[in-house]
Amino acid sequence: MKILVAGSHGMIGSAVTRHLIECGHEVVRLVRKAPLEGELYWDPDAGSIDASGLEGFDAVILLASMKWPMRWTRKAKEKLRANRIATYRLLAESLATCMRKPRVLVCASGVGVYPSSGDQILTEDTMPCSSFLSAVDRDGETATAAAEVAGIRVVHLRIPQVIGGAALQYVGFQAGDGQQWISWVGRDELASIIEFVLTTERLSGPVNAVSPNPLRNTEFVTTATRALGLKPGGVMPNFIVRLVMGEMGEEFMLASRRAQPVKLLAAGYRFQYPELACALQHEKEVVNRDLAPQPA
Repeated sequence: MKILVAGSHGMIGSAVTRHLIECGHEVVRLVRKAPLEGELYWDPDAGSIDASGLEGFDAVILLASMKWPMRWTRKAKEKLRANRIATYRLLAESLATCMRKPRVLVCASGVGVYPSSGDQILTEDTMPCSSFLSAVDRDGETATAAAEVAGIRVVHLRIPQVIGGAALQYVGFQAGDGQQWISWVGRDELASIIEFVLTTERLSGPVNAVSPNPLRNTEFVTTATRALGLKPGGVMPNFIVRLVMGEMGEEFMLASRRAQPVKLLAAGYRFQYPELACALQHEKEVVNRDLAPQPA
């Protein structure tokens, strides 16, 4: 397949791009700088994109996102929502006008679309909530409507905490009482999920890209520190999380979201690393391999 990837240099996008190339696909990167060979230019903030260059792709993957600030001020929230809408709408509307449209558009969303729900199991049929985080994810999903109307199969991957790369160093401490559920997925597993979604025509709309084995925060920390050979990082009480990170800490650290990949499993996807310990060990090996000196 000829695949266009937006966000190919990010933590997730770099792994996805590498996986697709290793699987024999032709990958073109959608970039915000002067394009080199194998790249196309766009600037979502300016509403600019190389529309003619979008012709003829089999699939498009949208993983581009601006960095989340530590504190969600009113101004930061406005910027985050505006960026999400502009980025997703520009690409979707541009693809919709192509003469040779892609068959599928896969977009990153998040499990933050769901409410913090204690022990409740969350599926793709669970209703979104009214939080800011949910609104950003819903805005992104809604902004791709033009592509769907144009006959492009659109998939919204609702992604949880991603395990891999530099993020491995942040898995060692407990937040609050530790009883909240943590949904997660390995970075390479997510890359495999994305390739599966590209070629599985029965999948469309929201798809939970999560491991089938979420853990409570305490179990997550215990498993992670043991698998990575780390010392436990201690406990960060609720009030400290809220004091340091505010609303972002509430959503990303203290919320309980026990998501399940119902649609993926029903479509026949089989997880390579369904258990946290195995996923962490694999991702640790990937990091060590990438850091190893290359032969001259």
